[in-house]
Amino acid sequence: MSIQLLDESTINKIAAGEVIERPASIVKELTENAIDADASVITIEIRDGGISMIRVTDNGGGIPADEVKTAFLRHATSKIQRAEDILHVRSLGFRGEALASISAVSRIELITRQRDALTGIRYAVEGGRETVFEEVGAPGGTTVITRDLFFNTPVRRSFLKAAVTETAHVAALAEELALSHPEISIRFLANGQSRFHTSGNREVKDIIYQLYGREIASKLLPVSRTEQGFSVQGFIGRPEISRGSRALEHYCVNGRYIKSPLLAKAIEDGYGDRMMQHNFPFAVLFLEMDPETVDVNVHPTKREVRFSDTQACYLFLRSAVEDALQRAELIRLSSLQEENKKKAAQSAALGRDSVSQEEVRAEARPQHKKPPEPFETQRLTEERKREAEEQALSLSSFLSAYGQRQINQSAKAESTGTSESKTAESPAKPDSGQTADREAVSERKAVAEEKPAFETVERGGQYALFRPEERKNLRLIGAVFDTYWLAERGNSLYLIDQHAAHEKVNYERLLASYRKQELSSQRLEPPLLITLSAEEQALLESERESFEKIGFSVEHFGGSSYAVRAVPNILPSVLKEELLKTMFASLAEGQRADDVPLLIIEKTASMSCKAAIKGNQHISLAEAEALLDELFSLENPYNCPHGRPTIIELTKTELERRFKRIV
Repeated sequence: MSIQLLDESTINKIAAGEVIERPASIVKELTENAIDADASVITIEIRDGGISMIRVTDNGGGIPADEVKTAFLRHATSKIQRAEDILHVRSLGFRGEALASISAVSRIELITRQRDALTGIRYAVEGGRETVFEEVGAPGGTTVITRDLFFNTPVRRSFLKAAVTETAHVAALAEELALSHPEISIRFLANGQSRFHTSGNREVKDIIYQLYGREIASKLLPVSRTEQGFSVQGFIGRPEISRGSRALEHYCVNGRYIKSPLLAKAIEDGYGDRMMQHNFPFAVLFLEMDPETVDVNVHPTKREVRFSDTQACYLFLRSAVEDALQRAELIRLSSLQEENKKKAAQSAALGRDSVSQEEVRAEARPQHKKPPEPFETQRLTEERKREAEEQALSLSSFLSAYGQRQINQSAKAESTGTSESKTAESPAKPDSGQTADREAVSERKAVAEEKPAFETVERGGQYALFRPEERKNLRLIGAVFDTYWLAERGNSLYLIDQHAAHEKVNYERLLASYRKQELSSQRLEPPLLITLSAEEQALLESERESFEKIGFSVEHFGGSSYAVRAVPNILPSVLKEELLKTMFASLAEGQRADDVPLLIIEKTASMSCKAAIKGNQHISLAEAEALLDELFSLENPYNCPHGRPTIIELTKTELERRFKRIV
């Protein structure tokens, strides 16, 4: 075949294949245009998943009458003028392909009027062919309606999913739009029914409440950090509201909602062992950085970006998440789950709760006066205190003894079923003077303004149990099942899992030894031969000093082969080649070579678990006191290395509910 120049219609249909994958792609392109036009209100309406109809209406600046037809040409845009402008582009769109691609595969109608114009323009195109261009009366802004998606490309249409599936994709995109632009009022309708409507008041927490409910909105931690050209604001969820996928990880860079393995890893690594394995956190984060350090011209959908300094970006975000978690009290509150569900249902039916938020917070606040001695418990008398002090083991010898002891008895199954919901309020009679809408607004406001149960100046305004100076206020009162220790402080009862607590202490001690380089290298005879890709070879050469610092000795063996002559001596059972591969993968994602590799962390956690005291294993009260002393010295004492909680709180208010003192 001879070489021929493709006609404009064919070119547009080919380009549409890259930009328009499904109805959600059209919604994305049109809403981004609306945002770039300075709209403060955007309405998205679809029918049959967007296949039969999509309508996007905004109150933006509108399009001049003499530029309407130009807007439908390929690469026609007002966002950039030359290639260099992409380096510092702030707008969401800039390629000028959206309207041309949409009009090539659908029937599209555009109605637009500039704010200072008396009349607007109605322009219609079917399959790339103009059908209508006329002057009409119209509100300020732009409305774009697309019908019969892929009507002229039946093969493409056959690849679309069922209407309910396509609706879910559009709904997810509309939620992302609402989260990423809290300053814009977003309304989403599907098949004539309103799904959600945000106010545009810039309150991210209000949007989170509306989209994800009270449970998540009441368990948010603020994130705020600015340094070295990076800035991040937003919220992350407490570890207990994690999910089995990354669907609840939301982040924007310079106002652009994206998906990035680098940012996802930074967020998840910031949680560390606070998160259960194979679970992922909730996050809504807004990052700002110099546009010249971000390449947004990577993918046709502009969902992927590249960072000029991946390591700096990774370390900044990870540190911001770590800092937010370290400043929070992460002890999980225990409540009666089924009773809470029942109360929530009753509250929804009756309209409001009888126990106010302030009453619950007042009950939960710690009382620093010494409570009376409990009746018939394992409480130490003054005589037993003196006896225990004489018999107390030093913590180092206590942990060493248990770390070296072979434990032959079978470990009981460790309970992980702790309730994640906080105390629910009791229902009361409805207030006839309030409407349902006003009640919903009031509840959202209560969540948005909800303060921590404990208020002091430490730890960012939250009262933290695990501060060294608070150790003296936590009093052990006994144990149950030779597994869980009971302690009290103020108006709270704490249950401590002795296995999880000891496992955490062992883990931190092993990790500290590793980081301090107290463990030597182990020579391999014969050396281990590995084959590296070109990228891995480059990473090894650039970070050779860091590899040697942590105990590796790797020499070039010819071609793409390398000889590993020494490895870190931290764990005798570690898979040496797998460890190296893990480190290379971490380097490629922006981590530093001297960071503790994931595989070492996993192996250290495994060793800590095997060496720790088990459930259903009796230990003395002196040993339990020593274990708590060490637990209080840790930076993150709330979870074992596998993410299970070490301690659970049961408030006096919750106990009174269970005994029906509060009804």
